[in-house]
This record gives sequence, C-alpha cells and structure tokens, in this order.
Amino acid sequence: MTITIIGVGLIGGSLAISLREQKIATTIIGVDNNEANLVRAKELGLIDTSMPLEEAFAQSQLVILAIPVDGVLRLLPQLLDKATKQVIMDVGSTKEKILELVKDHPNRGRYVAAHPMAGTEYSGPDAAIPNLFLHKTMVLCDVKHSDEDAVEIAEDLVDKLQMRLVYMNAEEHDLHTAYVSHISHITSFALALTVLQKEREAGRIFELASGGFESTVRLAKSSPDMWVPIFKHNRNNVLDVLDEHIHQLQSMKALLENEDYDSFYKAIQRANKIKKILK
Repeated sequence: MTITIIGVGLIGGSLAISLREQKIATTIIGVDNNEANLVRAKELGLIDTSMPLEEAFAQSQLVILAIPVDGVLRLLPQLLDKATKQVIMDVGSTKEKILELVKDHPNRGRYVAAHPMAGTEYSGPDAAIPNLFLHKTMVLCDVKHSDEDAVEIAEDLVDKLQMRLVYMNAEEHDLHTAYVSHISHITSFALALTVLQKEREAGRIFELASGGFESTVRLAKSSPDMWVPIFKHNRNNVLDVLDEHIHQLQSMKALLENEDYDSFYKAIQRANKIKKILK
C-alpha cells in the first residue's frame, strides 16, 4: 500500500520506520512544510519520496497526519473534501475538537481518529526511532462514525505494529490524556522554569543533576510547536487536572510548613499506591 505521512518528525518518522519494517507500506511519501525535514527524512531512509500534498494524496491508500493539532484542524476538512478511496488517520493528542469539526462532513467515514500513546522529548526526523510503538497503546476514537473498511485498515495497522488497541469516545480520550500525559508535560515545563529561575548557574545544575531529576524534567525538552496546541485544545481538562495538582502541592507544602511529618509520611504512602497501576 502507498502511504503518505504528513509531518516527518518524531511520530511520523518513527511510524515510517515501523510501517516499512512490518511491510505495511510498499511506498512511503513524505509531506512537510519544512523542506529541510523532507531532505533529512530521505537521507535517513524514512520516506521514499516527497511531493506536493495534492499529488501524494491522489496516489495514496492511507494518509496519516502526524502534525500538531492546529494543523490537523486546518488540513483534515480539505483532505476529506477530496477523499474517495483514501483512508485518513490523524495521530494527534487531542480529539474532541477535531471530531466535532468534521462530524457532519459527507466523507466523515473515510477518517479514523487515532492516538498512539508513545513518544519522546525529541523532535524532527533525526528523533525517529525503530520500535517506538512496540507494545504501546493505540487509542481509536468514535470508530462507529468511520467506514468499516477504514476501521479495518487502522486495526490491521495497530495489530502489525504490535500495539495494544483501546476504543474510546473523544470526550473520554481527552479527559484521560489530560491526566496521564498532558499534566506530566506541563509539570515538567514548570519544574524546569523553577530550577532555571532559582539556580542561575547552569554548571551547578549539571554537576548535581541525578537520574531522578533528569527523568522528571526530561519532558521539558518537548517542542512548544506541538504542546501549545495540545494545551489550547484540551484547555478545560488540563485546567481541571492542574487545579487538583496544585491542590496536592499546596497540601504537601502546608504539611512541611506545619512540620507534620507523620501526615507527610502517610501522603507519600498513598502516592505509592500508583505502583499497583504502573507495574
């Protein structure tokens, strides 16, 4: 099958690697606003060729949008206008506004809303890696509104990539990703800003940074081009979880201020219960 990937960065590039390795794609066409990304993606062997979107779309059976959510909102209706045999998937981190936008489109059935729960803090074609999706979870949203053959192509892709498959509606997806993904990133950004503000000498940070700090602040390296649209389009859910997170931080701050270490100990014990979920 000929597959066009729009956006040849971390997710798009890693998908290209896996789609080729699993023999899902016979030809991979790259489309990207950044010409340097396309040149690099060809050098790395991520894509076979690149061409204008309209030409690529006409030649493809599957088109994957691996671009920020703002770009999906702009481009998806235009692609659906032209869709005949093509299946269109996006792999964005929010879904409610996207699905609301196209719910009444006459070609809505050619679209499958997908979100692979995988990634790193890096971006661009050089960030693409093999096996990024292996044993990770793929969420498909509101598949009842997609054509049966389109869903079958998406499900077959998930199966061949050896991913776990979960079905959700858009509202449920955006709520849960706010708790398990989006809050982690906004917390990491805030922690990085805190340390940079308080520890002005970068050399001191480098000398003392341990594995714990590095793993906690790792996500702060993530691209604002990707994450600002996510926060914007999942604003209400992110604000809700952020309120709870701030409440928990304030509670722990109060325990320290009051030197209530018994209660602090019990709070950490309650937090340890996350081990039962994240085994």
